[in-house]
Order: sequence, then structure tokens, then C-alpha cells
Amino acid sequence: MYYNTRTNVIMGFFKRIFGKDKPAEASSKIKRGVAQAAATSSGGDSVPDYKVGVDGKFDESGLAKRVALAFDEDAQLDDVDTLWVAQLSGTVVLKGKVPSQAILDKMVSVAKGVDGTDAVDTKQVEIG
Repeated sequence: MYYNTRTNVIMGFFKRIFGKDKPAEASSKIKRGVAQAAATSSGGDSVPDYKVGVDGKFDESGLAKRVALAFDEDAQLDDVDTLWVAQLSGTVVLKGKVPSQAILDKMVSVAKGVDGTDAVDTKQVEIG
């Protein structure tokens, strides 16, 4: 968690990166069927795992949001306010700066465990 001295609020990755509180029913795990049912009922194709949001609905940034939520849910990770999470299809893209290689390794491990993650790109992360 990150304590924002300007707003006197404790934030996590999800709130800091996406600017909103996580939905009440949010989960870093995919809620199977919700997004698929919506796609099927509208005559569309199935929704890829990386486009399923924290509430199980279609979300272009679904994977990045679920990874940020997984970081918040992991008791071993504190919010690193200099790191951002994005996605490019099924690739989680981490950008910014982290204090140590050990923290980055833990983040990569957590991100790889999120449904829909095909790879984790850390080329834009600086250590130190």
C-alpha cells in the first residue's frame, strides 16, 4: 500500500494506476462465463482472457487491472508508486522503477499467475 500525503489516503496499485476504487465484487481471477455470455448474446465471438475485467465483464484493460489487483492482494508486495502496469494483448507490460530485483521478480511471478497472462515484459523497468 502507498500512503498519499497529498490526499491522506492509503492507495494500492489498482487505485493509483486506474484512478478508481476496485468494484465490490472485483477479483484478480477470471469469472468465467460473464464476458462470454455477453459476447454470445450479442452474436459476437468469445472474449479473450486478457479482455476480461475484474468484474468479469469485457474490459480492454482487463488483464492489466487484474494484475494490479493481484499485486494489491499479495501480502508480500507493497505499492511501488513508481511502477505502472499496462498490457499489450496477453503480455503484461511493467514500466517505471522498482527498488530491487527481488521485488521485480516477485511482481513478475504474481503477474504470470494471473489468468490471461502469456508473458511479462520488464524491458521498461529500472532497478534502484
